[in-house]
Amino acid sequence: MSQSPTQQEVPGTEGADVSQRQSLDVLDQLMKPEVQESLTVLVENLPKLAEMVTAMTKAYDFAQGIATDKVLISDTMSAMGEFAKPVVDKAKGVASAAIEANDRAQTEQTSVGLFAMLKMLKDPNVQQTLRFAQSFLSVLNERQQQQR
Repeated sequence: MSQSPTQQEVPGTEGADVSQRQSLDVLDQLMKPEVQESLTVLVENLPKLAEMVTAMTKAYDFAQGIATDKVLISDTMSAMGEFAKPVVDKAKGVASAAIEANDRAQTEQTSVGLFAMLKMLKDPNVQQTLRFAQSFLSVLNERQQQQR
């Protein structure tokens, strides 16, 4: 089946038609009053926008330089490791003490009587814990009073 010469596509003209339609769409958009108002605002603020873009570019370049500096990254990681090591060691110590205390509590079947509790009250660690608990509850009570 053959097509008539008017229906056949001429190679290369399809791209031109798309380009022409797109430029007409852009022109239609530019003719809208709200777009013209926005463009006016943009043109009025171009000096500020240029200054902001310059500042953002400098900040980006600085951040990029820091992010790719291998020496700075390794120094930062070692400093953070040195800072975190005592905290991690203490947390591990507390965790192991809690696990050991739990194991002991599970194996002991004796009951804690009144005299055993009175004896425990003399322990400095128990006294420190009780003072902490009392202070903590006092602070919570004060904050509740302030919120009312």
